[in-house]
Amino acid sequence: MIHRLFQLFRPAQPVPEEFRSNFRQLTWDITWFGLLNGSAISFISVYAARLGADGLQIGLLTAAPAIVILLLALPAGSWLQSRRLSKSVVWAAAVNRSFYLLWAVLPWFFPPDLEIWAIIMAILAMTVPATVVSVGFNALFAEAVPPEWRGHVMGIRNAAFALTSTLTTIVCGWLLDTITFPGGYQVVFVIGFIGGVMSCFFLSRVKPIPSEAKACAPNHCPTPGGNPPEKIDQDCPKRQPYVQLVSQRLRLGVFRFDILHGSYGRIVGLLFCFHLAQYLAIPVIPLFLVNHLSLTDPEIGIGNATFYAFVFLGSTQLGKFSAKWGHKAVTGFGILLLGLYPGLLALSHGINLFIVASIAGGFAWSMAGGALFNYLLEKVPVDDRPPYLAWYNLGLNAAILIGSLAGPALAVQVGLAEALIFFAVLRLFAGLAILRMG
Repeated sequence: MIHRLFQLFRPAQPVPEEFRSNFRQLTWDITWFGLLNGSAISFISVYAARLGADGLQIGLLTAAPAIVILLLALPAGSWLQSRRLSKSVVWAAAVNRSFYLLWAVLPWFFPPDLEIWAIIMAILAMTVPATVVSVGFNALFAEAVPPEWRGHVMGIRNAAFALTSTLTTIVCGWLLDTITFPGGYQVVFVIGFIGGVMSCFFLSRVKPIPSEAKACAPNHCPTPGGNPPEKIDQDCPKRQPYVQLVSQRLRLGVFRFDILHGSYGRIVGLLFCFHLAQYLAIPVIPLFLVNHLSLTDPEIGIGNATFYAFVFLGSTQLGKFSAKWGHKAVTGFGILLLGLYPGLLALSHGINLFIVASIAGGFAWSMAGGALFNYLLEKVPVDDRPPYLAWYNLGLNAAILIGSLAGPALAVQVGLAEALIFFAVLRLFAGLAILRMG
């Protein structure tokens, strides 16, 4: 299947031999992560709603991890600078994904009202290693994939993720309709755990490509005393003496406020606005599907499968779109289209328009989600990625925290459908802002 997937994304020129292994491992990694996403991640909010969770508790499923990442993102970025990136990311991912097995056994120990809070606490704990993953993976991806191939690889990853997410969501919807509650959800969470474990295995096989170090040929690298620290950092980051590196980090500080000066700070702010518009809607959607539309688990599974099917179809064109228009334009255009998802959903009265919304949302996310990190990596210095990406993650999780709590609260005041329409408008404005000012 993976071989055929690569054939579908055949580039104009052949992939160099030294890159092929990483591209395959990254594809298998996300393929198995799609199993996790289409099962445990996709259905946890619906499961909480079926347990009787209110809007605040649904919001806390995403707000609780945001609190942890807000506290730890910047220190994690600083911590990763002095450690082997691939090893740190893999171990953190393994610890994080082991918690999905815990989700499966919670019904044996807690009644429904307490189980909701147990799930929230488990998510809070598993977010500590997830912070390292969220900061470190993007830097690892940048080390493992040369800039000219990132659109190609991201398109393949998005498609593989969408394919397995789609198939897994359909199967899980059938399981939930077949197995008595809560047993069906326990099976779904075990499936997610297996996907997480296999994803970690292939992630551990990704190796940084030393192509960026070739700018530091031996006869061009200064001796420790031959150039000032700033020159050494710029020209030969791999050969910077450890004492000098520690000294510089202490001087700049863990929080590196200098990073926000100039255009990168504006980009972090724009992406914060987008993620806020995104996460205002996310906790409201399962409440709308379950409480307003009264959809069954199989119907919700069909909608989710449709969403990821169109993520797959859109991803087949991501590399071409990015090469033609650039990552910023594709990101902004994708965010504009993403506003259609909550807007169409708010107008629906059953499954039909929900499917239409899923089609529009899936294609939009294939563009926005696929190009966003490549757009961000274009703005990040090659030799200083972790702290820059930590600031992005700080903005992302501030948006998650605010959106996850404010979205349900606003929906209580104005109504679920009205809130979704408002969130759709905010997404449209966020896309326009990135196109004009990003």
